[in-house]
Amino acid sequence: MTLPVSALPPRRLTVAPMLDWTDRHCRAFHRLLAPSAWLYTEMVTTGALLHGDVPRHLRFNPCEYPVALQLGGSEPKDLARCAELAQEWGYDEVNLNCGCPSERVQKGAFGACLMNEPQLVADCVQAMREACSLPVSVKHRIGIDRIEDYAFVRDFIARVEQAGCSIFIVHARNAWLKGLSPKENREVPPLRYEVVHQLKREFPHLEILLNGGLCDTASILEQVRHVDGVMIGREAYQNPWALVEWQRVLYDEHWQPERGPILAELAKYCRAEREEHGTPIRAVVRHILGLANGLPGAKRFRQILSDPNELRDADESLLLRAWAAVGPLPEGKDSHKA
Repeated sequence: MTLPVSALPPRRLTVAPMLDWTDRHCRAFHRLLAPSAWLYTEMVTTGALLHGDVPRHLRFNPCEYPVALQLGGSEPKDLARCAELAQEWGYDEVNLNCGCPSERVQKGAFGACLMNEPQLVADCVQAMREACSLPVSVKHRIGIDRIEDYAFVRDFIARVEQAGCSIFIVHARNAWLKGLSPKENREVPPLRYEVVHQLKREFPHLEILLNGGLCDTASILEQVRHVDGVMIGREAYQNPWALVEWQRVLYDEHWQPERGPILAELAKYCRAEREEHGTPIRAVVRHILGLANGLPGAKRFRQILSDPNELRDADESLLLRAWAAVGPLPEGKDSHKA
């Protein structure tokens, strides 16, 4: 069931939708590290839901709350039906992707290219809002190609707001629709945080989250001085223990879990997944390879959890065996007892 609004934490920390990464197993792991962070699914296209295996795309574990479904599409009627499905399946928010620059997404006439059609985006948002009672958010860039005029993104937000959207997740880079790969689009166009700050000043009544390039606590704390929250992508995935610190500084100063017990809880999740759904251990452990980063034995930890021979017939005990390979922890890191 969807959590009541009164029970939902603020969106100070959100983990970005990342294709092939933020599946339900990844989100269950991240929830153990940051109980208050908002977790976003991989982008799911409207076609996949309307013509494909809905349970495969939308099933998730109640431990993931609060969780948002990101949709890719540009047909208001299709998005409305998918928003209905999001509510039926118990999501807390539905998000429209207006930021992905990949050519495959462009061929589907959605993603970042939608910023060229603010009225269409407004129509999509209105249809989604009329179809469900969930908050509808939009994730977008500050511009496309060489359009760096602030008025472009300001007018986009103003038009979409009129359709009832009050949550905007702004990747503080332009999206280049031609000439750059998706990876290069995350790195080459310069970050312009000041544009997002200006948007928050101009639209103080809207919830504005900043995305792009944030990878350390100091930078995150600096940004939340200017906006309502941040969305973290690759750093949260590749160095997941950082989520613990971000939970502590953004939500709960007393939050101090230890890695051993976290892995023990994840082992319980793996057992339940294996028994209920036949989920192989590799589907879960591929998301936790960075958990021991910076600790003695981290390399061996990764080797055990990514070795095909180890994974072939393994059960959840593999997690604890991998953790046992980590050497004695430096003073003050956390307990080595699981």
